[in-house]
Amino acid sequence: MKKRKLTKGILGTYSFLIYFILYAPIIILVVYSFNKSKLNAVWTGFTLNWYSVLANDGDVLQALQNSLTIAFFSTVISTFIGTLAAVGMYKYKFKGKTALDGLLYVPIIIPEIVMGISLLVFFTQTKITLGLFTLILAHVTFSISYVVIVVRARMKSFDKSLEEAAMDLGANGLQTFTKVTLPIILPGIIAGALMAFTLSLDDVIISFFVSGAGFETLPLRIYSMVRTGVTPEINALSTIMLAVTLSIAIISELIQLKKSKKI
Repeated sequence: MKKRKLTKGILGTYSFLIYFILYAPIIILVVYSFNKSKLNAVWTGFTLNWYSVLANDGDVLQALQNSLTIAFFSTVISTFIGTLAAVGMYKYKFKGKTALDGLLYVPIIIPEIVMGISLLVFFTQTKITLGLFTLILAHVTFSISYVVIVVRARMKSFDKSLEEAAMDLGANGLQTFTKVTLPIILPGIIAGALMAFTLSLDDVIISFFVSGAGFETLPLRIYSMVRTGVTPEINALSTIMLAVTLSIAIISELIQLKKSKKI
């Protein structure tokens, strides 16, 4: 009994330290978004002023809009292509499949700075003007691999006999995919899309090389502000984004709970 209590105590302490290390910076960020001081080092009092400053900062809001636009389009494109690629590679056998499977991991394991430089050289050689279009293409390039991997992981538990049964009942290939295959792998597709969206919204290094002059994403805007000091205005923006993310996660969990209760 004493050993069990000691083990539980050690595991409890270890778990607390892990969660503390993970979430303490986030809590501090939220708290300091209400700090009167312009510096993020000393607490001088409570205020909502930085949220007002954020609402009137056109440069930061424009950078946020740019990031959301890029993340949306790159997520839609990479999810569509990645899902089709995952399904095709799982269901069919063809020459070069092993090599293609290995190439999918290249955008993941390659250093971002190398990928950023290579994309910059490619766009320069093909005379494509750097800006919104090149950013979307670049983000699609590194997001597809993540979508394919996540969707393929979901398809490993897929029962092919369900497709065969649907076809035996008269469904064609498109009907089988939309009414049988797609609903089953949909959680994997959503997970891949969310990962692609997060990676796009968070990217700095690749975006730095392919953004071009006069076009700025939110991470690049924040990076440029580091030189002069990041004000609690950015903390306020981060707090709002965190609140939106948590709200979406909580709503999705509630929907899943309702569905499970109905079942």
